[in-house]
Amino acid sequence: MQFLFILPGSNSFATAAGLNFVKIAIVHEWLITYAGSEKVLAAMLSEYPDADLFCLLDFLPDEHRAEISGKHPTTSFLQGIPFARRIYKNLLPLMPLAIEQFDLSGYDIVISNSHAVAKGVITGPDQLHICYCYTPMRYAWDLQHQYLKETRTRGMHGAIARWLLHRIRIWDMRTATGVDHFIACSKYIARRIKKIYRRDATVVYPNVAVDDFAIGEKKGDFYLTASRMVPYKKIRLIIEAFSRMPDRKLVVIGDGPQFREAKAIATDNVTLLGFQPFEVLLKHLQEARAFIFAAEEDFGIAPLEANACGTPVLAFGKGGASETVIDGLTGLHFHEQSTDAICGVVKRFEAIEPNFDPHRLRAHAEQFSTALFQKKFRSFVDSAWAAHQRELRSAPLQVRADLETVI
Repeated sequence: MQFLFILPGSNSFATAAGLNFVKIAIVHEWLITYAGSEKVLAAMLSEYPDADLFCLLDFLPDEHRAEISGKHPTTSFLQGIPFARRIYKNLLPLMPLAIEQFDLSGYDIVISNSHAVAKGVITGPDQLHICYCYTPMRYAWDLQHQYLKETRTRGMHGAIARWLLHRIRIWDMRTATGVDHFIACSKYIARRIKKIYRRDATVVYPNVAVDDFAIGEKKGDFYLTASRMVPYKKIRLIIEAFSRMPDRKLVVIGDGPQFREAKAIATDNVTLLGFQPFEVLLKHLQEARAFIFAAEEDFGIAPLEANACGTPVLAFGKGGASETVIDGLTGLHFHEQSTDAICGVVKRFEAIEPNFDPHRLRAHAEQFSTALFQKKFRSFVDSAWAAHQRELRSAPLQVRADLETVI
């Protein structure tokens, strides 16, 4: 449990065993793997190491436990459902109920780290709730039709899914009012928050572990893409584009539900390596001519990891990549998710390939470092808490003034 107090005349937090304790809870959806949102969670816990952690489910592998300060979070009743680790995505209809069961009444500050339901925790009027939002639930809102199509959810199953998503939208909209401040992971997500919740959001980009990457000594003769193979990542599209460019090599790192399908369509110039340890990924990021990124992501860490290795990025120019990839400086944008567009951007890149300076790409990536994220995030929390305290102190004074006016 985090104990903090405000120094007189300051907006800064300080840890102490003194008066005016501030207790912090951090709410995360689920701990299954150690990926993007978990890396942000790790940075938050590094700033607030004594904060209590709450998660719907916790099946984090032991080798990653140290990354989140060795914490074992308080979990929900979903943890006890048989085979929950394998079927957790199917438990979505129960997640709103489960997240509301956490008793956070003893905390002053609640930070929800949310891309689905974490922001739905219940807080009181004297508590400060800050939501770091990766996105309003994509599959429940504007990407519902794409999600149902890609998962081939039809017939009776499709009708049930549409009804459940309708109910979740109602719940999701209602719970947005319980958040005092939204932080968005990109300007793109800030626009989605405004569109869906009608709320403003401050943008603080997620942290990228740039110190884990370095510029390589030499470049190879191949292009690279690396991702979990799920439909919206568009790995199949990239493979199809390179099948039309047999004189160019593509290396694909990652596995997932579409791996067999990708392997079936791969031509001789495409090498599928499947899942690889970090050392192999790093080597390929350093040696690739360019990194191909065809997904419409909320933020997208992979392009910045490539830049941290001095490798330019050819990215679909929507979503987070439209902000993190600077067209003509750190990579190039293409504007349609099509094979023609990918083939076209590869040819444009090769015409100006020498213009991309690895050290300039690295400097760009360093603007998204973990240290900078922690500084900006803590500054926001400090400021929000100070304003919240002022509001709480002023409320009795305003009541007294109103009564004096009546009397």
